Amino acid sequence: MSLFKDLTRGIVRENPIFRLVLGMCPTLATTTSLENALGMGLATTFVLCGSNIVISTVRRIIPGAIRIPCYVVIIASFVTIVQMLMQAFTPALTQKLGIFIPLIVVNCIVLGRAEAFANKNPVLNSAADGVGMGLGFTLALALIASIREILGTGMLTVWGDLRIPMPVDAGMILFILPAGGFVTLGCVLALMNHLQARAALCSGQALPTPLALDCRHCTICKFGR
Repeated sequence: MSLFKDLTRGIVRENPIFRLVLGMCPTLATTTSLENALGMGLATTFVLCGSNIVISTVRRIIPGAIRIPCYVVIIASFVTIVQMLMQAFTPALTQKLGIFIPLIVVNCIVLGRAEAFANKNPVLNSAADGVGMGLGFTLALALIASIREILGTGMLTVWGDLRIPMPVDAGMILFILPAGGFVTLGCVLALMNHLQARAALCSGQALPTPLALDCRHCTICKFGR
């Protein structure tokens, strides 16, 4: 049951984008198409899962004073692996994502899960947490990208040349421009917060409060103070 909770936590209850509001840079920059969003999400999931497993395995032998540099080296190793694999098998997608693949090294979701979870839990639980957080990140990217691409182009680029025309009167170029990322993300966050608050009121529960796991409460930042 614990593994299932660790696996599903990052999909809804602690979604990295919609609940923890982490990883905003790739969220805004790579969601101009569904293909880019899926590529970025899956690459991050691979790094999350791999780094969580390794960090959880060696957590007892890493000195606390240098744990952050050690985490960065481990994460960078998996980012190098995924970048080389993408260059070999999906060169076109790698070119589209550009610098955002190497920047997974400094993605606060990856480093945050290493410090907040993998550093304190067994290997299987850490692997489940990495997969769950990665899937939650991928689904959130896919949702934002689908909205932006449909409204901006009237098409949905699933992968490569596989494109699905949408029966909507699109062509609002704003949504595939940088400003469209902010507008779409803000609207989706507002809608989700409204639905969550409405569900709490209907069930007679207290209004939800911000999680204590977002960027404002990051233990990495506190460690450097």
